[in-house]
Amino acid sequence: MVSTDWQTSLRDRGYRLTPQRQLVLEAVDRLEHSTPEDILTEVRRTAGGVNISTVYRTLELLEELGLVSHAHLGHGAPTYHLAERHHHLHLMCRDCGTVLEADLEVAEPFARRLREGFGFETDLRHFAIFGRCRECAAGPDGPPAP
Repeated sequence: MVSTDWQTSLRDRGYRLTPQRQLVLEAVDRLEHSTPEDILTEVRRTAGGVNISTVYRTLELLEELGLVSHAHLGHGAPTYHLAERHHHLHLMCRDCGTVLEADLEVAEPFARRLREGFGFETDLRHFAIFGRCRECAAGPDGPPAP
């Protein structure tokens, strides 16, 4: 699953696609919204000697280079995903933990109001909205209160 795009992206910025970077990128690609601990578990399937600090350092570099992005989907560790394919809002169900994705244009009216009213430019890719998914809302407790 070596991506020549990853190799090119790193090489163009003066970096190599080391085995650790490749394993982390592949894990992020496979797992999508995953914590560093999830990524470590996935990487260790192939390379048992990799430790959590290597994963954190690699994620930090890959984010600086624009290859991965993160979002905070709760009070725990951030979740990472490939930046190139994941320009979306995160909709997080408080009941079951499901993470849904919505196109950024859904929140554009909100972002425009923040820009016009406060001069504030939002980074919607890191935006998470918490609530209840359709299945949980339809459950025995009924829909969420307005």
